[in-house]
Amino acid sequence: MNKKILGIVSYPITAFDERSGAVDIETSRRVVERLVLSGSHAIAPLGSTGESAYLSDEEWDAVAEASIAQVAKRLPVIVGISDLTTRNAVRKARFAEAAGADAVMVLPVSYWKLGEAEIFRHYQSIADAIGLPVMLYNNPATSGVDMQPELIVRIVRDIANVTMVKESTGDIQRMHRIRQLSNGEIPFFNGSNPLALEAFAAGAVGWCTAAPNIIPSWPVALYDACLSGDMEAARTIFYGQLEVLQFILKGGLPTTVKAGLRLRGFEAGVPRLPLQGLDEAPTGQLQRLLRELDSRTIA
Repeated sequence: MNKKILGIVSYPITAFDERSGAVDIETSRRVVERLVLSGSHAIAPLGSTGESAYLSDEEWDAVAEASIAQVAKRLPVIVGISDLTTRNAVRKARFAEAAGADAVMVLPVSYWKLGEAEIFRHYQSIADAIGLPVMLYNNPATSGVDMQPELIVRIVRDIANVTMVKESTGDIQRMHRIRQLSNGEIPFFNGSNPLALEAFAAGAVGWCTAAPNIIPSWPVALYDACLSGDMEAARTIFYGQLEVLQFILKGGLPTTVKAGLRLRGFEAGVPRLPLQGLDEAPTGQLQRLLRELDSRTIA
C-alpha cells in the first residue's frame, strides 16, 4: 500500500432515488467528493452507513467502482466487505482490488454462530485472494460475530496482510487489551463515535466515522488535538460534538446521516426499506443540535 492509513476515516452514505428506489450513483459520488474536500484522511464506502447489507451484488459493485473512481487516488479508499459466505466475500475483495481500492475492511457476518476456526479461515481465505491490506472489523451489534481481543491479535499476527483493526464494540477495554496483547504493534481504529476521545487516549491511530458527512471539521479537529498532545483542547472539541455523535449513532447511521445531509442542504434520499427516514420530531432535534454546534468555535 502506497498510502498510510491514519486519522479520520469517513463513511459515505449510499444514495437512493426516492421514486424508483434504485441506487443513485451520481449523488453517491457527490457525497464522496464532499468528504474528500472537507478534510477526511481516508474514505470507506460500503460500510454500515453505506447500507452495504441492503445492496445487490450488482449495486455493490457499482458503488464500489464509482467511489474509488471519485476519490481518484487523492486519499486511501478502504472498501467494506461483509457477506454471509466466504465465497462472495472473496469475490467482493477481488473486485475492490481490481477497481483500485487501497485496502478492504472485512466484517464477518453470521446466520449460524461462527467458531474461532471458521472466523480465522474466513479472513485467511480473503487475505490469500488479494494483495491488499485487510482491516479486521469487529462489530457484533450488526454482524452477530464478536471477536475477542485474543482472537483479533492472533489473526493479525498469523495472516500476513491483515494489518489493522477497527474495534466497534463500544468497550474501551477491548482497545486497551489489543494494545497490551500486541505490545502496541497493531494499529487499531475506533469505530464507536462516543468513545472517540477515550480511544485516542488508548492509542487508536484513527477514527472510522460517518460524522464528517454533517460535521466535517469537528472530528478532524479532535484528531489534530490528540495528535499534538493537547488533551485540554481535545476534551473541549469532543464534548462540543458529543451530543451530535450520540444522536446519529442512536438513531441509526443511514437514517440520521441522510436526515443531517438534508438539513445541510444536500439531498441524498432516504434509506432503503425496511429502514425509514427520520421522523419530524427527531429531525427537529437534530436540527437544533447542528445549529448549536455551528454556533460554537472549535477550540
